[in-house]
Amino acid sequence: MLFNSFEFLIFFLIVTFTFYLLPHRWRWLHLLVASCIFYMAFIPIYILILIFTIIVDYIAGILIENAAGPKRKTLLGISLISNIGILAVFKYFNFFISNIDSLGYSIPLLKIILPLGLSFHTFQAMSYTIEVYRGHQKAERHFGIYALYVMFFPQLVAGPIERPQNLLHQFHERKQFDAGNLASGLKLILLGLFKKVVIADRLALVTDFAFRNQQDQTSLTLMIALVFFSFQIYCDFSGYSDIALGTARVLGFRLMKNFDAPYQSASVSEFWRRWHISLSTWFRDYLYISLGGNRVSIPRWYFNLFFVFLVSGLWHGANWTFIIWGAIHGFYLIFGILLKKLGSRVNWSSLPAWVRWFYRPVRVLVTFIIVCFAWIFFRAASVSDAWLVVHKISSLDSLSLAEGNVHGLPDTYLGMPLWNFAFTASLIPMLLLADHLLKNRRFMEFFSKSGVRYMVYFLLIFAVIFLGTYRQNRFIYFQF
Repeated sequence: MLFNSFEFLIFFLIVTFTFYLLPHRWRWLHLLVASCIFYMAFIPIYILILIFTIIVDYIAGILIENAAGPKRKTLLGISLISNIGILAVFKYFNFFISNIDSLGYSIPLLKIILPLGLSFHTFQAMSYTIEVYRGHQKAERHFGIYALYVMFFPQLVAGPIERPQNLLHQFHERKQFDAGNLASGLKLILLGLFKKVVIADRLALVTDFAFRNQQDQTSLTLMIALVFFSFQIYCDFSGYSDIALGTARVLGFRLMKNFDAPYQSASVSEFWRRWHISLSTWFRDYLYISLGGNRVSIPRWYFNLFFVFLVSGLWHGANWTFIIWGAIHGFYLIFGILLKKLGSRVNWSSLPAWVRWFYRPVRVLVTFIIVCFAWIFFRAASVSDAWLVVHKISSLDSLSLAEGNVHGLPDTYLGMPLWNFAFTASLIPMLLLADHLLKNRRFMEFFSKSGVRYMVYFLLIFAVIFLGTYRQNRFIYFQF
């Protein structure tokens, strides 16, 4: 059941109306049943995996809280091994076996399908037992509430990855219908749908065509496709997050913000403070700091950063392309630290005003370019495909706007009519402008009081209905 489907619209309306009609003591059960139905709409049998991990972690949380000494660590280890073990079998077993087979062995692969959102709800479950172990969270005694924490349908499949301190207590609170929550939630849902069906899925028409026929593309067409993919994946994933936050908001729940205009970042470290915030903070709090963070020797600090991003790449997918993508970002961060040390020796106040004025915009542009380069490995189906794209772009074989040997502007470009391509390309600067304005406090104060907002809402609704691309496209991060 996709957020961008008519089935989800009906589902959400029924769930919301019923939620506010029911007395408080039954609402947790209503949401839990709704979450089960939502998840089982994909592959019903895989709900057994969720049930198993929920039972293990629920019991582990109580036992950890009541235990003392080394027993606490043992219980935490059992919980983590159970979660990581399931993730390893379903997501990574065939990857490792296929690599072993390439060395001349013959080990049969498992014929299984990766459960949707397995990495997301696994990490959310792990954060609960870790926080109980650290003493930051009381063990949840209500089994149904804990199960709902893991399975809450708005963020079950693709996050944000919530911490128990933020979400668990909200399921115990009495929720009254609030017109403000309804309005702000619907705005987030509308914005998310616009990002997904109008921008991301329209950009996907170009990127899918270009990467499917990459042998026939020029340097310029691949550069365009890469820029389009950068905004496609941003709008696809942040669109999902907006819909998740909006859906939860209508029901009276607050989920954490997952994106903060990442392409306005002036460094890769800033990019990761703005992109997929729930995952980057998860790795920071549970892996990076556990390894010692930056409170170690400089070589060990660099290793910690690089290792965390290798694991982050592997988290995204069982493919060498994702591992390389993570390694590239690890290298970026280390290189950025070295550059920052060199920059600290510069007396910036002595530089001309125009240099200081251009400094951040140039850094933003450079950051975007190198992030785009890393996206090549994220998007490619294989390492060889990725290197082909890198080779063709770096060769600069053609920077003409025409494809192939066509001279002048063709009727179609990158698989779509030229007028459609131009409209699709125009959505990118519109998105960047919107991201900038949404972060401007003075503009938002004016916008919230101005009648112009109603025209903007109407235009967004019109665009979603009449300009949206409805091919039942799954969200990209569903595969993770």
